[in-house]
Amino acid sequence: MADLALERESSEFRKGVQAGVSIGVGYFPIALTFGLLAKTSGLSIYETVFMSLVVFAGASQYISLSLIAYGTSVYEIILTTFIVNIRHFLMSTTLNEKSEEDHLLNKLFYSFGITDETFSVAATKEGTISTGFMLGLNSVAYSSWVAFSGVGHLIGASLPQTLQESMSVALYAMFIGLLVPSMKKSVKVIFLAVLGAMFNIIFTIAEIMAQGWAIVTATLLAAIIIELVEVFKRSPRGGRNEE
Repeated sequence: MADLALERESSEFRKGVQAGVSIGVGYFPIALTFGLLAKTSGLSIYETVFMSLVVFAGASQYISLSLIAYGTSVYEIILTTFIVNIRHFLMSTTLNEKSEEDHLLNKLFYSFGITDETFSVAATKEGTISTGFMLGLNSVAYSSWVAFSGVGHLIGASLPQTLQESMSVALYAMFIGLLVPSMKKSVKVIFLAVLGAMFNIIFTIAEIMAQGWAIVTATLLAAIIIELVEVFKRSPRGGRNEE
């Protein structure tokens, strides 16, 4: 029985690896760019790779680079990362309903590797998802992200100093690239982005708070206001009264 269980998990792991190959290839340009921008932001290759190892979240890592450039404290960076990744609670809850019964520690272990991409693959898989499948899927995505981050840093180190300094503009271009697809899918995202930007500008110009806290506070306020508007629209008073 033990041999059969081990063989099954090994088979599931291979299926996960096969499913994760496309994710690994897709991470190549994004992780490479992150490593390159990390170099131009002043991070060493060890710091860059270590961030990818312990954070493993593309959008949060890009945001962290901009916050580091502003001299933001570690607490502000952690709070901002937490806000950006709140959606992972929902993704993990969804996959928990789809996953087969297993020890809690095993689920905690592979839940670290859940990203938007691995979630999409696992959620659309027919039937239940096993621990072996998730470990295979996550191992490819995780290793490719970490490895390509390091490669990107090495490439950045070989660029001329003037080009390295000018690469800071690419960070804002990356943010726009991440934002535009979401804006096309939802008007709500447009209002959220505009409102957050307005609050950040006000806080920064008025020098109400430090740059890092201005970004965090602006993000929270914008999200709260947008959600309150959504709740009001769904309420009987917010909608049209039927005669």
